[in-house]
Amino acid sequence: MAFGIKRHELKAWKQKVANGEIAFLTHYWLDPRFTNTNTVTKVGCCNIEKLAKWGDRYGLKQEWIHHRQEYPHFDLLGEIQKEILLAEGLENQLQRFTK
Repeated sequence: MAFGIKRHELKAWKQKVANGEIAFLTHYWLDPRFTNTNTVTKVGCCNIEKLAKWGDRYGLKQEWIHHRQEYPHFDLLGEIQKEILLAEGLENQLQRFTK
């Protein structure tokens, strides 16, 4: 279950993904399979090759891309989420969802 973001944020992320940009969206997320995390960052791009190349820089495998409708994306959780957001200069996404 996703929560903690506004509709316009989701819409902007989808638009960037559809335009072939690498787009980031962090939100609260609860899943009983992942009890030690409460956020996820979705990194999407409709250009699978571009997304895979971006992910390769961080050791993410192409087979980890979720091919969901027209919004393919990686899901970042835990330490790799923090590491990548910091490397990308997106500390604000971490701070926003820190308790």
